[in-house]
Amino acid sequence: MPDRPLRLLIIGAHPDDADYAAGGTAALYRAHGHVVRMVSLTNGDAGHHQIAGPELARRRSAEAAAAGAVIGAEYQVFPNHDGELLPTLDNRAQVIRLIRTFDPDLVLTHRLNDYHPDHRYTSQLVQDAAYMVTVPAVVPGVRHLARNPVIAYLPDHFQKPYPLQADVAVDVGPVLDQIVSMLCCHVSQFFEWLPYNAGVAHEVPAGARNRRAWLEGQIRARLRQQADRFRDVLARQYGPEHGGRVECAEAFEGCEYGSPLDAAARRRLFPFVPHAEQ
Repeated sequence: MPDRPLRLLIIGAHPDDADYAAGGTAALYRAHGHVVRMVSLTNGDAGHHQIAGPELARRRSAEAAAAGAVIGAEYQVFPNHDGELLPTLDNRAQVIRLIRTFDPDLVLTHRLNDYHPDHRYTSQLVQDAAYMVTVPAVVPGVRHLARNPVIAYLPDHFQKPYPLQADVAVDVGPVLDQIVSMLCCHVSQFFEWLPYNAGVAHEVPAGARNRRAWLEGQIRARLRQQADRFRDVLARQYGPEHGGRVECAEAFEGCEYGSPLDAAARRRLFPFVPHAEQ
């Protein structure tokens, strides 16, 4: 175990991206006494079919705070408009300040190849902030870091120009209930906007208990697909027996622009993973 709490920073584009992609890892970090901050670089004010603007931004900020509270993590929402995020110098400075002030051991964010421009530009901004967080003359109002944090990409299903190549996979089955509890807080998204946008709003059941069971089925299926996809990584880390029976997994790929996610970093940053391969 590390001699001090680890600090995990998950930078998403919207107020549900962080817990959707890495909520299980965040829950495991908190369960082991580590510090977690989940961040949305936009306020989500365009992500709905009936409301928008300040009203939606307030609602989504409250949903994010409630989701973070499920595991005792801070959820920070930036005021940038949904759908309008760009990799500007001002936004880069925002991200540099964020990383410097939180001083994370590990940063998780989107990959560059993604369907949503906000996701792509969030990734670009984090990559542009990498290394620069150690340069004193850049954003001089906030003290620079002595070291570049490890940066890794959140899981996704995109195949071009290449699919996610996982360096670490995490068994999140033991915290599935917490993942679902966090995502249930995002009522405007998982029970309203996303079903509407996908043309399946009629499938959302009535009543909180039924809605939770419906969402849990979707989340379990997605995380099972990730476990099957990265079964070889799970087997190397957890051993063939445990790795072969993992039902739900999150996987991450190291970003070359941060400190390396090598074997030593994997052991340090994922202390709840056995790392049988080592």
